[in-house]
Amino acid sequence: MFRLMSCGRFRFRFRPKLRLSQSSEKVGRTPLDLSHSLNFGLSLLRKLQARSLASFLLNRIGGPLCGITRRWCLNQIVVLVGLLCGAELSAVWAAEWSLLPSIGVKGVYNSNLLLTPLPHDETYGYWVSPAAEFAGKTERLEVSGRVAADFVSYYGGEQNNLTNIHLPLTVRYKTEKDLLGFTGGFIRDNTLMSELLTTGLVLRFTQRNQWTANPSWTRSITEKLSFQYSFQLNDTTYENGLRLGLVDYQLFGGSGGLLYQMTEQDQMQLSGSYVNFHTTNAPSPFRASFPGVNLSLTHAFTETLTGTAYGGPRFVSSTTQTVSDNIKAQSTVWLFGASLAKKFESTSIKVNLDRDILPSGFGLLIQRDRTGLTVSHDLTETLAASFNGSGYLVSGITKLAAGGTFPEQRYFHLTPKVAWKFLQWWKLELSYTYGWRDADSFSDPAMSNATMFMLTYYPPKLALSN
Repeated sequence: MFRLMSCGRFRFRFRPKLRLSQSSEKVGRTPLDLSHSLNFGLSLLRKLQARSLASFLLNRIGGPLCGITRRWCLNQIVVLVGLLCGAELSAVWAAEWSLLPSIGVKGVYNSNLLLTPLPHDETYGYWVSPAAEFAGKTERLEVSGRVAADFVSYYGGEQNNLTNIHLPLTVRYKTEKDLLGFTGGFIRDNTLMSELLTTGLVLRFTQRNQWTANPSWTRSITEKLSFQYSFQLNDTTYENGLRLGLVDYQLFGGSGGLLYQMTEQDQMQLSGSYVNFHTTNAPSPFRASFPGVNLSLTHAFTETLTGTAYGGPRFVSSTTQTVSDNIKAQSTVWLFGASLAKKFESTSIKVNLDRDILPSGFGLLIQRDRTGLTVSHDLTETLAASFNGSGYLVSGITKLAAGGTFPEQRYFHLTPKVAWKFLQWWKLELSYTYGWRDADSFSDPAMSNATMFMLTYYPPKLALSN
């Protein structure tokens, strides 16, 4: 049972117990009660909203979240998580829980923060980043997540004060034949940095609010054959987006297919997918969809060397509404990817190459070709070095509402990094990043040199077991 009690001032009293009756075991029922989970979540939400502490917290974060909560109320989120998990909460509170808090202070320098070919000034800044990672586990249920914030201040070429919020959540529930999963959460960050590393595009220097929900289900049919299904939801908004040429959008999609373990070293997956993308506040509304199929092969050459290759077509259809007409277009895009990962005793290397279709804050779909190399090496037990390099070739799949196509852009970055755990609870990181960007509309490419210095304190890990 789980009880929430309050008298006078706001407080919690938890009484976790895990109880599985013999009668349930005899008939083979699992301790799941979806209605109980939903009722509890909704009642807890109402109690939280009515108390002074909850009001205080909502007022502090209400500004960053106001653009999202117009379409995503807290009740909907609780219902969504309850539907996806559906686990008896008494089992959750009987798990082995752990909490790892941390706080970091980071100083940054960038010679060309916006990667512009125009005249610009150097930018300096500092970050203060408190965070806490939590995890819980039972025989069947695993829950993990993170609560983090970044308080950012920039000076020089770009003067700005930002607050980033990171609330990812991962849930896994397994039975003898089924595996239910959920990944998602909320993130508020700066779109210049976050979308640059994902899409290879430089958008604008503004804050992005993004909700994601990705439930999945895997069903074992035989020892070697299983069925997989997943759904994805992405709701993204930008602060002052229209003024900066950015539009809000939503993305819905799903995929399903078969996974076959051919041998101990070989695995094959055949799946079909459908994705729908549409803008929500664009002056010229845009909508696109791209169903497709995909074949993936994974081969373990040795215990430490693994390779994966996949590919398949996507059939893109788009519609742009203008004042006088609806502009429709269709195309076929072949997506592909390959990766090779090798592990040594103290070194790991990964090489990857892929092509993907991604949504963009410009209000259209883009095609991103990317290649990357990641190397990490443990010099000693307390000293580690890593290198990350990626190159991007970005082009528009769908046409702009004003006519014409999106100009092709090219971007790559190189980042060596050193991390030193000089005390039991202290860690020091130092990195350098070289960035290079070019586009068809540039007369000369843009380059940047950036350094980062970060000091992080990790208090002792907290553990709780019932």
